[in-house]
Amino acid sequence: MDRLSGQLRSYGRLIVAFSGGADSALLAFAATDVLGSAAVAVTAISPSLPESERVAAAGFAQRHGIAHLQLRTDEDTRAAYLANGADRCYHCKSALLDALDPLAAMLGAPIAIGTIVDDLGDHRPGQRAASERGVVTPLVAAGFTKDDVRRVSAALGLETAAKPAAACVASRVAYGEPVSRELLESIATAEEGVRALGFPVCRVRAHGGLTVARLELPADDIDRAMGMRDQVEAAIAAAGFQFVSIDLHGFASGRMNVMLGLPAPARRPA
Repeated sequence: MDRLSGQLRSYGRLIVAFSGGADSALLAFAATDVLGSAAVAVTAISPSLPESERVAAAGFAQRHGIAHLQLRTDEDTRAAYLANGADRCYHCKSALLDALDPLAAMLGAPIAIGTIVDDLGDHRPGQRAASERGVVTPLVAAGFTKDDVRRVSAALGLETAAKPAAACVASRVAYGEPVSRELLESIATAEEGVRALGFPVCRVRAHGGLTVARLELPADDIDRAMGMRDQVEAAIAAAGFQFVSIDLHGFASGRMNVMLGLPAPARRPA
């Protein structure tokens, strides 16, 4: 935290790209603690961010006195993003930075993202877009791992300390299959339905558009989900999917990357 505080102080002003996850929440909190009103957290609003996550991010900022803006991004109008190649995240991050650049220029502030050390070996084209645009990564500079983020957040009393990872909804769509607003909304609705059944950590992976939903859950939840399969199927089918499967491999971040032979993070406890 001393290293992080020193890094943040060196910027003078800062714009934090704030998704509401544990990493960016800690960064936004620390930036406000060090820089006060010279730090601004910005949440990008798009179909890839579930409404529940937008509300949670706004609530976190309000509770902790963080200056917070919400602005709309346009990645869902960009052909390269909608094509959903392995570089989709590059185009998504580019759209975010295009939206943030005018604010950064007006405030004379660098843009920071919540990348951590654990992310560096993963397939994350968005990091390349950020690097090309001079975005700063204070948590990496201070040496933060995910375990560090959770431990420090808990010590600070942040409610995001144990928040499950929540990658953008577009990451649930199989590479090469088109992304659409309707599909993203269906995935988000399906996951909300599964969480309402008592499975807070889940991923609904879409294959063939709304043809097949592949549900990933932590290994310890699979038997319980099988016992509730009628309810699970109904919740996901209500979002528009024709067929529902439960993946016996269990939940793991980056499964779509693995399917293409791309790097993925080591499996961590949810």
